[in-house]
Amino acid sequence: MHRARGAADASAVAEAAVSTWHEAALRLAPVIGGQGVDVLFRRSLHVTAKTFPDLDLVGKEADHCALLASLQAHLAVRDAALAMATSDALVVTFIELLASLIGESLTERLLGPI
Repeated sequence: MHRARGAADASAVAEAAVSTWHEAALRLAPVIGGQGVDVLFRRSLHVTAKTFPDLDLVGKEADHCALLASLQAHLAVRDAALAMATSDALVVTFIELLASLIGESLTERLLGPI
């Protein structure tokens, strides 16, 4: 919601979500590699799709940019509250998975500013 600047529409939420993912990828790529970020993001999509089943359709894209574009398009056509809940769940899942791999302290140092 903060990144969406309080906007109540799903399009702003989707744009803010993808902006967050781009920034996270930039911060994490030097540590776990671009492919590591991509694998972790795809795993997060898969896990989050258990709660938000329609999110499973997003993970079918081949490359990272297409995957994020697909996520943005998916979130933009949802109700704003649903787009926010989906995005939040995806971020929480990603952070939990990352922390299980590299530890909470390093995860906080890398992603805390985001």
